[in-house]
Amino acid sequence: MQLRDRINAAMKAAMRDKEQKRLSTLRLITAAIKDRDIAQRGTEEGGAGGVSDDEVLQILGRMVKQRQESARMYEEGGRLELAEDERREIEVIGEFLPRQLDEAEVEAAIDDAVTRLRASSIRDMGRVMGELKSRYTGQMDFSTAGPRVKARLSRQGG
Repeated sequence: MQLRDRINAAMKAAMRDKEQKRLSTLRLITAAIKDRDIAQRGTEEGGAGGVSDDEVLQILGRMVKQRQESARMYEEGGRLELAEDERREIEVIGEFLPRQLDEAEVEAAIDDAVTRLRASSIRDMGRVMGELKSRYTGQMDFSTAGPRVKARLSRQGG
């Protein structure tokens, strides 16, 4: 079942079960996907089928990051009830994301990509990051993986 279909099925279930907060979050997800669909219509890669599952995963990942940042800011401002609302939204969005890799798995994935691509210097960073993104979209935080790749390649060749 495609990711978009799973989201729609969850939305219907939330409507049926009268889960308003869950329904609200699922509607936000659907709106973000539709926005991307509309944005792609005018481009070459935009087709009648809409965005791919990989792009939906990217959208969901961004939504989680936004909510994590909002929750942090709410906590700093003493608005704990709003921070808790953000965390509930993160839980709902997280249901559609693949399991996140732990620290050791991220390191192993970086080592594997560097070895497979025979990357030997910092100039290969783009290729390594591209490989990681193609294999681990939605499973890895690339903003933290980038510095790790850079450090690994710097140690290796300079």
